[in-house]
Amino acid sequence: MRGKCGLFHTSYASETRFFQTGFQKLSLGVFLALLLCSPFFLSNYQVSMLNMINIAVIGAVALNLLTGCCGQISLGHGAFIGVGAYTTGICTLAGWPFFAALLFGGLVTAVVGMLFGIPSLRLKGIYLAIATLAAQLILSYVFLHWESVTGGSIGMGLDAPVILGMSLDNDAKMFYLTFGVAAASVLLVANILRTRHGRAFVAIRDFHQSAESVGVNLFAYKLQAFAVSSFLAGIAGGLWAHYTMYITPEQFDIMLSIQYLAMIIIGGLGSVLGSIFGAVFVTLLPEFLGTLAQWAGSFFPNISMYFLALREGIFGLILVLFLIFEPEGLAHRWRLIKAYWKLYPFAH
Repeated sequence: MRGKCGLFHTSYASETRFFQTGFQKLSLGVFLALLLCSPFFLSNYQVSMLNMINIAVIGAVALNLLTGCCGQISLGHGAFIGVGAYTTGICTLAGWPFFAALLFGGLVTAVVGMLFGIPSLRLKGIYLAIATLAAQLILSYVFLHWESVTGGSIGMGLDAPVILGMSLDNDAKMFYLTFGVAAASVLLVANILRTRHGRAFVAIRDFHQSAESVGVNLFAYKLQAFAVSSFLAGIAGGLWAHYTMYITPEQFDIMLSIQYLAMIIIGGLGSVLGSIFGAVFVTLLPEFLGTLAQWAGSFFPNISMYFLALREGIFGLILVLFLIFEPEGLAHRWRLIKAYWKLYPFAH
């Protein structure tokens, strides 16, 4: 009896398929079914964490497209998310339908991102990072001092999203919105990477002179990367604004940009799956540290106070450890685990 053994690709389309085996489809189907049913058996707090993870996934996959796939380092992603949050909030307060306001927020953020991406033709590496840091500082200044529009330091209060007459006024309802948008964002970026544009992004990241020599328009493709990445960042900001229902300039400072950069480093640069891993890891890390502090406090009184004070330091230490011992991120570790079980019990 003869049968297939292993994977044999006979075309590029076959090799770039999302799912190579039926087992992968079945596993993902079961996982998605459990995830969609999770609001029925999880507490409101746990569902709220899922909402924050979904929003973080959108921002992380957007930044990974720009930095991990196209090689354009950005330290202004937090401010781009803020542009989307404020724009969407202003539009909904003016009476726009939620989805129209959300898309307009993404488009405005894409234009802003492209403006700050123009220096990318002349700058690269640390110099481009400094240029995007300037974007972060400029936009933060605008959020704080354009009080007639943003509310300044007082902030802006918003209502829960209303879609087809239904108000998404609790965590469970918001979960299906944030999950749907996060899934669409992941599919969008994954499909972009399979197209000519995605291959051009990777070529620019690997060696821009070689890419230009084979006909890749560096300026156009870099701006496209900034536009798509900023658009998704604006979408994440719009969801965040209407989920928390209150936004202030402090929420979109440089620390948010660093957190998103940490997500893609920990998850894996240039990997869509790594963006998801990184978003989950960084979002849940403070919860894990809080639980650990409570547990340690039962043995050593007052240690929880010092533990919380060192939280940012612990976060930085974890990031450094990832850079030293797992520079390719959690996505690489996931590939090693899959390869191990695929070859088990033969290690080599």
